[in-house]
Amino acid sequence: QVEVVESGGGSVQAGESLTLACVVSGYNFNFYCMAWFRQAPGKKREGVALIEKDGTTTYLDSVQGRFTISKDDARKTLYLQMNSLKPDDTAMYYCAARRLACPGGTPSKVTEFEFSYWGQGTQVTVSS
Repeated sequence: QVEVVESGGGSVQAGESLTLACVVSGYNFNFYCMAWFRQAPGKKREGVALIEKDGTTTYLDSVQGRFTISKDDARKTLYLQMNSLKPDDTAMYYCAARRLACPGGTPSKVTEFEFSYWGQGTQVTVSS
């Protein structure tokens, strides 16, 4: 059984940084696509960053240049480095994976229903 566990969230001031991590167990980490999503109160869950098996990445426009998604296959871990955080980045952040290539298009067009495996989320709060 695949288990996905996120960590690294917290409360920071605007302009500061956080790094989220997602550890996957129960599978050989041979996912074709992994992603970070986020969901703010009262809003739908949105794709933030995607990474293909070959390392190709795509980002939501509002985080481009500030966030970096990466993975360590040996450690079965997915990361999201978040710099220059803004209050609008406040949300619950989720790690997701699927055994197919990443959906076409930008993360803004990807829906949660296209991913099979999910973590429980880690809260990120950015204050001004």
